[in-house]
Amino acid sequence: MFCFGYFKAIFSPDRELYLKLKNIFGFYPNNISIYQLAFRHKSCALRHFNGIRISNERLEFLGDAVLDAIIADHLFKLFPYKDEGFLTQMKSKIVSRNHLNKLSSKLGIDKLIQCSQETIPHHKSMKGDAFEAFIGALYLDKGYRITRSIIIDRIIRLHVDMDEMVTMDTNFKSRLLEWTQREKKTLEFKVIDEVGSGYHKQYIVELLIDQVVFGRGQDYSIKAAEQQAAEKALEKISV
Repeated sequence: MFCFGYFKAIFSPDRELYLKLKNIFGFYPNNISIYQLAFRHKSCALRHFNGIRISNERLEFLGDAVLDAIIADHLFKLFPYKDEGFLTQMKSKIVSRNHLNKLSSKLGIDKLIQCSQETIPHHKSMKGDAFEAFIGALYLDKGYRITRSIIIDRIIRLHVDMDEMVTMDTNFKSRLLEWTQREKKTLEFKVIDEVGSGYHKQYIVELLIDQVVFGRGQDYSIKAAEQQAAEKALEKISV
């Protein structure tokens, strides 16, 4: 049976990316350039003729919104008797930066990212950002119906354990607060720095127990950075 996508991939200078996307997600792209952009980190941004630096940041913004809508719809149907609070927590666990980073590695998306080597240690969210940018590219290239099908059938059902997600306790800050109260210790979070600006601004938070630093977190919101710091502190005190 003739497959236009296969022959287009075989004879394309971007053959490797065509075939990798087919192997991972089961489809040949219509517009390969959108996916090339999705995997281009801002450290390797292309310069447009008017000086604008082109990277995957706009696609990341779009993919974040598309992913949120699809996951919310899926959870609403999967758990018909659960309340809003449960659904919100489940969605937060699935689309958290930490979980998207892990999914990116599981799926092999991290191997497709183009970035400067100096960037890798300083951008912990890069894998998850590329995952969201890929979703944005997929939506533009294939539309909502196919994007939803790939997210649910080839990502969520194959790589996300919903039973584990239900029981997973991701409120590290709450657990740590309970421990410090029980042990009669003081707990304090401090915003010690801000990096970037606008949409890309991140907060760096230090967590102190009895005035001693036990963890540090960095994220786009102070609450998320506090959760990261609390998770690291819990690992140290083995709670």
